[in-house]
Amino acid sequence: MPPGQVAVKCVAAAAVTALVVLYRHDYQFLFLAAVAAVGLNGLALRDLLAPVRLSADGEGMTVVSGYAGHRHVPWREVTSIRVDERRRVLARTRILEIETTDDLHLLSAFDLGADVHDVADELYRIRARTSPEPPR
Repeated sequence: MPPGQVAVKCVAAAAVTALVVLYRHDYQFLFLAAVAAVGLNGLALRDLLAPVRLSADGEGMTVVSGYAGHRHVPWREVTSIRVDERRRVLARTRILEIETTDDLHLLSAFDLGADVHDVADELYRIRARTSPEPPR
């Protein structure tokens, strides 16, 4: 996760939290600002607690699990690594999908701090160096 994006998220969370304090007399605004503050603070806290969403080595990969936990997945449990790309009217989304024997992990370029195609290629290379079977 790029540190600049985490910093922006923390500043936005602090700003919205300050709005809650400043406008506590307007109950409708207070409700909306409080909901936004809770959400932004939750996301900022997650980014601070679990800044690394994916790492890989010769033994397997470690992926973020739940709110801020991590789970090590050995290469033998990884069934596929692929990039899902979808185009809408003016938007294009790319998601790295890592399928294991019991789970599906979805990571965006924002989560990874890099292009999902580059990350997928690197995962293929690491897996090929350490595993006798080729990635699917």
